[in-house]
Amino acid sequence: MTHFAHLIIGTGQATGTLLGKLIPTNETIGVIEADKVGGSCVNYGCTPTKTLVASAKAFYQAKRGDFYGFHSENLTLDFSTVRDRMNSIRNGSSNGLASWMNNTPNVTLIMGKASFTGDKKIKVNDQTYTADNIYINIGTRPSAPPIPGLDTVNWLDSARLLDLENIPEHLIVIGGGYIGVEFAQVYRRFGARVSIIQRNSQLMPREDKDVADAIKEFIENEGITIYCGANTTNIIQKSDHKEVEIEINGASKTLSGDQILVAAGRTPNSDTLNLENTGIKTNTRGFIEVDTYCQTTVEGVFAVGDVNGHGGFTHTAVNDAEIVLDRLFEGGRTLGDRNMVYGLFTDPPLGRVGLTEKEAIKSGKKVLKAIKPMSKISRAKEMGETNGFVKILVDAETDLILGASILGVGGDEIINMFATLIHSNITYKEYRKVVLVHPTVSELMPWTLDGLQEIK
Repeated sequence: MTHFAHLIIGTGQATGTLLGKLIPTNETIGVIEADKVGGSCVNYGCTPTKTLVASAKAFYQAKRGDFYGFHSENLTLDFSTVRDRMNSIRNGSSNGLASWMNNTPNVTLIMGKASFTGDKKIKVNDQTYTADNIYINIGTRPSAPPIPGLDTVNWLDSARLLDLENIPEHLIVIGGGYIGVEFAQVYRRFGARVSIIQRNSQLMPREDKDVADAIKEFIENEGITIYCGANTTNIIQKSDHKEVEIEINGASKTLSGDQILVAAGRTPNSDTLNLENTGIKTNTRGFIEVDTYCQTTVEGVFAVGDVNGHGGFTHTAVNDAEIVLDRLFEGGRTLGDRNMVYGLFTDPPLGRVGLTEKEAIKSGKKVLKAIKPMSKISRAKEMGETNGFVKILVDAETDLILGASILGVGGDEIINMFATLIHSNITYKEYRKVVLVHPTVSELMPWTLDGLQEIK
């Protein structure tokens, strides 16, 4: 039996943050990984997908040469080079993290599947490990809805899609959330025919309707077919294609495609740890229950990242780790201090922070709203990227910003400014006084506030 001061299960992005502060203590640290070092973000999520997004945008923009005043005939896509670039970046990140741990004297990297045999006792490859503090960072995995026939076909999840060596002729995406929409646009720009099947009547159902409708419009204009309010009733494997049967508006329709991507939700990996041998509790959805410091129902055992159900993004996983470190080293951060900030990396991207409009209205507050279309922002026009709009919500009684949605060029970066404003309790009137660089998209954000009107 080997004892560590700290034992981390999983190597997602929260692990790097934990190690950054734990290593200098010179205390012993064990890190357990059952799959690829780096977790989903590095291997299957942010790193590879945003690399593909960048390649797809460059290819798409090159084909707009006539708009910008140059000729770009006979463009061809070398998908093998696109994949090589993606794999080089993600493998480099994974290998770099592994090398860091393997070359740090007080860190032991243990490859294998972790299984709890007690509250603070873990078995890996027939070896048992204990620790003063344990950090569970094992994330989530794609889940499959109960669709008849799905288990009879070779369907893809967001990880297996990245292993395709060729562009699909027709990619059918089941699920219209952020994963499905991002991949749909990428592969459409690479030349695939793409269809999205969305069970909800609205694409991106967590967003406000005006935001979701704008996203739907610009990806439809790129040639993506979207079926909202559609129920997938059956999937059939044919000799050279797959058939997806749906019901929409009371009628039946069959889609034929060579690849199916299922992007319809994720399941926490807590069920892989044999937590029944511990006092660690999970909720009805399988997420590990934690307090405001990310500590589980067992003292000294923490759950960070997607597995605790308090975020589902890399940046929230990193913040979870920072909260745990504050708990250990007498800092003050808690989960309750966090304002949710989020990005959808379509082109143009969506950045959102704080309350959506529907959440603000539901809160019962007196809410002011200002909207400015990107087509009215000079820098967006100069760049030829005028899709989308800015929406800012303000509490009429406190003058504090409640939320913002920036759908448009630079939205994924600009939203961080609003996250800072909300966190710092800066009123919109003070923000309106700030002088920002011209010509930029962000300089128009304070001016947008001149159009505030009460939501009736």
